[in-house]
Amino acid sequence: MLAEKERVFKILQEQRQFIRKNHGSLFDRGSADSYYGRPRDPHWYPHGTGFGDRISDLTKDEIAEYMAGYDWNERIGDKKDWG
Repeated sequence: MLAEKERVFKILQEQRQFIRKNHGSLFDRGSADSYYGRPRDPHWYPHGTGFGDRISDLTKDEIAEYMAGYDWNERIGDKKDWG
């Protein structure tokens, strides 16, 4: 059972939307929405933020990855200074 979970996790990590360092990834978009004070709106951009189609028809795992980015930024309190 554990080996199967690790196999699935490895596959997910290799998909572009799950690579956190990619601009436009699920985690990136979640943290950016939090940073700019926007409401939670799970989405990602396969070709980088603002390029190509905005993907919002997501799986439960994809939504969880977006939420992880949003929650992470909320915890660290990194917010845009609009002043």
